[in-house]
Amino acid sequence: MLSSTADHLFWMARSIERAENTARMLDITYKMSLLKHATLEPFQEWSAMLSISGLHYEFTEKYKDINAANVIRFMALDEDNPASIYSSLKAARDNARAVRGSITSEMWETLNATWIEMKAIADRGIPSDGVSSFFEWVKERSHLSRGITYGTMLRDDGFRFIRLGTFLERAENTMRILDVKYHILLPSLQDVGGAADYYQWSALLRSVSAFETYRKVYRDVITPRRVAQLMILRADMPRSLHACVEELDTQIRVLDGPRSEELQRLSGRLYAELKFGRIEEIMAEGLHEYLTRCLLRLRTLGECISTTYFWAEAEK
Repeated sequence: MLSSTADHLFWMARSIERAENTARMLDITYKMSLLKHATLEPFQEWSAMLSISGLHYEFTEKYKDINAANVIRFMALDEDNPASIYSSLKAARDNARAVRGSITSEMWETLNATWIEMKAIADRGIPSDGVSSFFEWVKERSHLSRGITYGTMLRDDGFRFIRLGTFLERAENTMRILDVKYHILLPSLQDVGGAADYYQWSALLRSVSAFETYRKVYRDVITPRRVAQLMILRADMPRSLHACVEELDTQIRVLDGPRSEELQRLSGRLYAELKFGRIEEIMAEGLHEYLTRCLLRLRTLGECISTTYFWAEAEK
């Protein structure tokens, strides 16, 4: 497979997953801001949303106040924000168009139709009573795209690069969400165990579709340690770090390129640590420190995928 084709497929998948993850976080933050019992200041909630994406500076360059309307506009519809839902869906469609011969017609039609509808939504704006409906639409289009890909595409190298893009983006997002909640949203010890604490952890679980899973696995009150264990170490939780890295390691070993030794070492080492890791060790290190270290390793893994399969071939 040409490195350029692999690159387009990889970033097509990452862009779709990024749009869905952004919609999930915006939707949960928006719903939490409407709760009468919410004890956090609106500024804190929406500021945390920007922290997840690392876009505080870019936001303040365009908007004066951090509030629901401005953050939603910036993260959902802003054409100049490369991480917005609008930009992510555009990037997914553009990458798909570049490799139409390597994906199925159903995949292309789904992404193209999604982009056409996204443009129409951007033109007319999101009505105040349709915010959650818009986020649900983004999630549904992502699910549809992923399902069609899984159901129609040949299990060749192209499919594997799509899987790499999807699960690398998902792993990074899960770690950012957990880190922001643990490290930023509750700076005061007096809030721990209170109503705000419960609703924030519940919102975090819902943002990764894990609230019902948590109840099924633990059948008890929501605690930070168990949430961290579920989102980091549970192999049977679809959006956990363990599940994402396991899929990454599997696809990397199946691809097995001539220069992939270092890539396999990085993915295999991270997977082994998650497979045999214990939550007690993670909490002893410090959850924020552990998540920061994991994010750095995921970025290194992404860079290694690029140098192994995309850049090296292009430089030949």
